[in-house]
Amino acid sequence: MSHTIRAVYPGSFDPITNGHVYIAERAAGLFDELTVSILINPEKRATFSVDERKTMAIEALSHLPNVKVDSFTGLLVDFLRQERSRIIIRGLRALSDFEYEFQLAQMNRQLAPEIETLFIVTDARYSYLSSHAVKDIFNFGGPVQEMVPPGVYRRLRERFPHFDKEIRR
Repeated sequence: MSHTIRAVYPGSFDPITNGHVYIAERAAGLFDELTVSILINPEKRATFSVDERKTMAIEALSHLPNVKVDSFTGLLVDFLRQERSRIIIRGLRALSDFEYEFQLAQMNRQLAPEIETLFIVTDARYSYLSSHAVKDIFNFGGPVQEMVPPGVYRRLRERFPHFDKEIRR
């Protein structure tokens, strides 16, 4: 008897970048089902609403038939139990990410020993890329079109037209 192996790729995805898409593609190739789940953190001031982030992620990942996009609040391990998953996917860009991610993995393991965290190393072309960096670069008029999916780029231009100096280049 076979069973479905589900994994969850959590994050703020504010907004989703091509680096996030790369990690999702890799994870989708390893598991039967992948849930890309957007953390709702009332403590953080997000640039895009949860619904906007979900829409952008759905658009960016529509080519992956075994991926769904959801959101959650509260403990990640509780969300995994709700999803009937035992696997957390985390992307690593650089060694500096590892210490933070390792601490999170240890905490999740303490809370739920049955849940495993798997790290996927990103492609070198995305090693510098983060949602925060994309927003900063865009806000200073830098080119971000190659860093984000087309729908994200369009929404950045709509949301912050006064920062969009890239159009005039």
